[in-house]
Amino acid sequence: MGSHGIRDRVAIVGMGCTTFGEHWTRSADDLLVDAVGEAVTSAGITLDDIDAFWFGTQASGVSGLALSRALHLPNKPVTRVENMCATGSEALRNACYAVASGAYDVAMAVGVEKLKDSGMSGLSGTTMPGAGDDSRGEITAPANFSLLAPAYAAKYGLAEDEMKDVITRIAWKNHINGARNPRAQFRKEVPLERIRSAPIVAGMLGVFDCSGVSDGSAAAIVVRAEDAYRYTDKPVFVKALSFVAGPADGLMDPEYDFTTFPEVVASAQEAYRQAGITDPRTELALAEVHDCFTPTELVLMEDLGFSDRGQAWKDVTSGQFDLDGGLPVNPDGGLKAFGHPIGASGLRMMFEAWLQLRGEAPPDRTVRTLAEGRSLALTHNLGGGPGECVSFVSVVGSELTD
Repeated sequence: MGSHGIRDRVAIVGMGCTTFGEHWTRSADDLLVDAVGEAVTSAGITLDDIDAFWFGTQASGVSGLALSRALHLPNKPVTRVENMCATGSEALRNACYAVASGAYDVAMAVGVEKLKDSGMSGLSGTTMPGAGDDSRGEITAPANFSLLAPAYAAKYGLAEDEMKDVITRIAWKNHINGARNPRAQFRKEVPLERIRSAPIVAGMLGVFDCSGVSDGSAAAIVVRAEDAYRYTDKPVFVKALSFVAGPADGLMDPEYDFTTFPEVVASAQEAYRQAGITDPRTELALAEVHDCFTPTELVLMEDLGFSDRGQAWKDVTSGQFDLDGGLPVNPDGGLKAFGHPIGASGLRMMFEAWLQLRGEAPPDRTVRTLAEGRSLALTHNLGGGPGECVSFVSVVGSELTD
């Protein structure tokens, strides 16, 4: 039996988000203070008005003290959570459930990560030998996700050059969007040929097919839906929160073919059930998805139900997911333009949904689907890799369901 859901019982009434990038002169404390400050200001409250905090980080703190110390919180409950790359979304999910349960009136979710200071070229390592949550050994993330591209091409009859063109266009789209976003790490459009001819990192993936390494923080304030208009005249209502951890048996399953994330399929179906969505491609105004690598975004278009199986590559090349397409995907630039500070990414995605649904995105980045009367947005995170991952899907909207 799935979750009963909390549709329209909780609303987001304040959000904040730093710029993402190489913040060499700023600490994790500095970043989360800025994100939290923007969030409380947008909700018209103070930290004293917040009853409890959920703090998401992979490696920038090992307890709630990392947040309470930075914010000088006077004996408030702070829960530190971590769920791989879905950590920021996990913080939001828990804060929402705490408010929906009636335990608290006002809760905050905060995510932060300082990756650039780690000295590593990618994610900071946290997995202990024998911990039971990573069976991939020493394989790198680019190598792991690079397996998606040839598998997809082989299954659906694309030549290698055709597949390269598809993933190149995904990177090109997201960099166009990021160039219009002052909070993004990379703010320049990149020509298709430059993306296509970039040095190879793993398999078919070039430099521009991989998300960057960055620092950043984001925060959200949630209250009961009936209280939302006390804080803002443009709340964003939570329609669905779905999270699944898969059995992690894909790498041992001879039937697994590296063209899908079954956990994403399961979490999306549950989220649509909670939100009452039957056709996400036409009902959603926008989607923020976990484009850690370009073939990941391609596969997600099918797993999330935006494209039929074997058709996502055609939808990508036709512009279906462009800013002015039928369903804009990653209108803020995604992980490709922002990089991926683990604890912050999920909340950064929600920040874009917040801006778009409230009509506060800049005109050159506002999705046209809002003008068509759509009022729902989706965010998606995954953590792990093909064959063994966790997946989060949320649906939020600017209007209460009749």
